[in-house]
Amino acid sequence: MQLAHVSIDQLSVSAINMRHSKRAPDISDILPSVRARGVLVPLLIRPNGSPDTFEIVAGRRRYFAAKTVADERGEAEPLPCAIMEEGDDADALEASLIENIARLDPDEVSQWETFTRLIKEGRSVADIAATFGLTEPQVKRILALGDLLPKIREAYRREEIDVETVRHLTMASKAQQKDWLALFNDPDNRAPRGWQLKQWLFGGQSISTKVALFPIEDYPGLIVSDLFGEDSFFAEADLFWQRQNEAIAARGEAYLEAGWVDVTVLEPGQYFHSWDYEKTPKKKGGKVVITVSQRGEVEAHEGYLSRKEARHARSQGEAGEDVETPAKPSRPELSGPMQNYVDLHRHAAVRTALLDHPGLAMRLMVAHAVVGSSLWTVRVEPQRAANEAVAASIATCKAQTAFAEKQRAVLALLGALDEEGPVAGGNGDEFALASVFARLLALCDEDVLRILALVMAETLSAGSAIVEALGNHLGLDMRGWWQPDDAFFDLLRDKQVANELLTDVGGRLVADGNASEKLKTQKKIVRDFLSGENGREKVDGWLPRWIAFPVSSYTERGGFRTADQWSKVQALFVSE
Repeated sequence: MQLAHVSIDQLSVSAINMRHSKRAPDISDILPSVRARGVLVPLLIRPNGSPDTFEIVAGRRRYFAAKTVADERGEAEPLPCAIMEEGDDADALEASLIENIARLDPDEVSQWETFTRLIKEGRSVADIAATFGLTEPQVKRILALGDLLPKIREAYRREEIDVETVRHLTMASKAQQKDWLALFNDPDNRAPRGWQLKQWLFGGQSISTKVALFPIEDYPGLIVSDLFGEDSFFAEADLFWQRQNEAIAARGEAYLEAGWVDVTVLEPGQYFHSWDYEKTPKKKGGKVVITVSQRGEVEAHEGYLSRKEARHARSQGEAGEDVETPAKPSRPELSGPMQNYVDLHRHAAVRTALLDHPGLAMRLMVAHAVVGSSLWTVRVEPQRAANEAVAASIATCKAQTAFAEKQRAVLALLGALDEEGPVAGGNGDEFALASVFARLLALCDEDVLRILALVMAETLSAGSAIVEALGNHLGLDMRGWWQPDDAFFDLLRDKQVANELLTDVGGRLVADGNASEKLKTQKKIVRDFLSGENGREKVDGWLPRWIAFPVSSYTERGGFRTADQWSKVQALFVSE
């Protein structure tokens, strides 16, 4: 028997399963647990003859519960599975798995306490997984609770925090956890949870000036402050990352000059898991591991070796050998001017050759738009809402939902199956740029153009003349994308305009007859026409002039930016 995590789309129910049928089983009793904790007891599966696909021998209800949760959240996590081998007895294996799980503590925080004690006693993750019939990723997930503040762990033990929220919190820095905990404990605030927490932790382009390793005065871009002047942020993330990466490299050099054997800088967003390392002093070969969060926070972990390196060092010590300290690097093979000479000659040849390969150039351009570089600055339209009502209206509208679905499809094309949010707007990492370019080389032109269209859409500036030009060129009918909602009517505060809207839906006689009515009354009559209530004849497919393409105004008062922008470029897009 082999334990592993298997993607849900690689699984199907075996015909020999005693509960096999075409009807989905009743999972109402286990669904809340799977929502809160995921699947704990591994499914029993076996290869079904096709490459990388398996049939479920036992665990059908767990499988359907996991599929239901995946449909609710829009993403599916791999399931823990026990893969049967030739000659395995299914009943015996399932009984063994259930018995092993029963030996665990009832909640994950207690499990973490047990696993942590075993790690300190010298047990490995693989040892713990084998003892309790778990997969190694399951054990690591439990151990990751050690990255949480104790108060957050206790709230999770009391089931006041769901598993998705905890998973994101284990990726947060201690400072972020403290900020989140303050919101969680404040009765007047609502702490973000689930995917909203992920956006809170990693989304957006604003990066606090508090995380900068470099002097703030060296930053050439714009710095913005909040209304109270207590917090300030770098407005241009690409410029920040350029300066921050230079400062990180300088810090690494300083550690080497101070006598540390090695310095490893993890990729932004990659986490330092203490159970994969052993604390080791500098004189015994300990290294420095530098982590960088997506929000720019930098943390140095001094004096660590991987468990494998630590075991090797101990074996050398037991044999009476000293840990060998690497010699300082010798003088570089190329001087600075010679490196510059080589770089420029190679650059001249490559860019000239690129002119004869437009397909490569297209893929390279898309890669730059996705990741960025020292010469490219690409920013995603942040869709900043004026208030919560506007934000909620946009988040739930048909267009935004359709866009998010296509966005996930493009992320899948790029191999970023576990990612969410925008494709564009990277931090200019050159290795990430090469990685995306390599991925694009493997895709057909049609798929690359899909990615290009998505990146262009993400970086289309809201409220700009180009939006007007594009919408009119496409002949976009907004009736298929917009419906009047509460936010629209709440923001309608001009009585003259409301009377013009009433003319749209009810005619001039109705509008003139209610011209002296209060704004609230006129808005209610408009709503009655749109819903067909209170004796009004229902009006379908109505659009305010502001929403439609082409756009127009209701009054001559001016001050309508969108109409002004369209009037300036309209002549360029009039069909002959």
